[in-house]
Amino acid sequence: MSRRNYLVGIDIGTVEIRVGIGEPRPDGTVNIIGLGLSPSAGVRKGAIVDLEKTVESIVSAAEEAERMAGFKIDSAYVGLKGLNIELINNRGVVAVTSEDREIREEDLERVIQSARVVALPMDREIVDIIPREYIVDGFSGIRDPVGMLGVRLEVDALVVTSLITSLHNMLRCVNRAGISIKGLVLQAMANSEIALSSDERDLGVFLIDIGGGTTELVLFQHGKLQKMSVIPIGGDHVSTDLAAGLRINHHVAEELKKEHGSAMLSLAESEPKIEIQTVGSNELRLVSEREITSFIEPRVQEIFQITKEEMVKMGWPHLPPAGIVLRGGVSSMKGLAAMGRNFFESDQVRLANFDVVGIQNPIYSTVVGLLYYAQRYQPRMYIHERGRQKKKRGLGLWQRLKDWLADITE
Repeated sequence: MSRRNYLVGIDIGTVEIRVGIGEPRPDGTVNIIGLGLSPSAGVRKGAIVDLEKTVESIVSAAEEAERMAGFKIDSAYVGLKGLNIELINNRGVVAVTSEDREIREEDLERVIQSARVVALPMDREIVDIIPREYIVDGFSGIRDPVGMLGVRLEVDALVVTSLITSLHNMLRCVNRAGISIKGLVLQAMANSEIALSSDERDLGVFLIDIGGGTTELVLFQHGKLQKMSVIPIGGDHVSTDLAAGLRINHHVAEELKKEHGSAMLSLAESEPKIEIQTVGSNELRLVSEREITSFIEPRVQEIFQITKEEMVKMGWPHLPPAGIVLRGGVSSMKGLAAMGRNFFESDQVRLANFDVVGIQNPIYSTVVGLLYYAQRYQPRMYIHERGRQKKKRGLGLWQRLKDWLADITE
């Protein structure tokens, strides 16, 4: 297979940046041939706060994936998430122009482009168009109208928008890492490719992604993404509570959370046998899983409480038929699904399964989902061309100065 047919995905998270390289297969699956991971020092709640550190993290993760795959990355699909994303429902309408009235791929392209005609504030920009259904001469519920006959073609679409500043900061980081961007993918759509079954998407299900800086709540029903809400609380807040409660640094708290943390006190052991060193002291002391969990459980309950309130705002005082699927870094914590079942008073709460082509580690689920989504839909860039020129990695001081001067004179 030629190198240009490989797919590359980049997941820019609050805690870590992940890069995946995949080889599309004829059966619709993707063979993962390269994975890279690097700590994310320049991102907070899904937004870039330090350009240089973010570029360094992207380069580090990309080089790790390149070493595994055996070639350099030229372009990639990038995941979109965070508090700056908004969805707008809109419709596009076009006339079928062919003489035989057969709907072709170019008609789909035109109708999707027509859905982009929507009034936006000056500080927002369209980054993706997600078709939910097509309507041919008044008949709705059509998922793929190509080959059908008709006179009038409509599309019911979700227009994905982002704040211009945060969007272009992210694009600039990827470009300065030496990678051009082929397309932008809403993270919720990428996650659904891996975490949800087609039956769950049809019946109705909430996908709750508890990330480092934010928690995404997404409703799927009738096979389509219906609504989305982003909450500015995530796993980082759990670590911060733990660090403050035990008087330890944040990195140690993160490791304690992963290795010994539990979402429920009833599941934690009470015997003190875990050694920690508090800030400002050279002496070690023993703590129990129960003491660690006493700082974790309240924050997890808060996350569930806020998501429940958001569900009610979306019109769901009770869970949809397929219930809730939990994913994200916090989902690997012991007892999270059990707490979810207790909190929502339902057995229809489960953790997302992840086992793709021999990869069991769930931390790569989003970037693998990006590859599967790109394989299926080939999303494109809808923003303008500014800032998309690929730049060489390892920029020297003189090149950085020239880039800076070019940026301020644009």
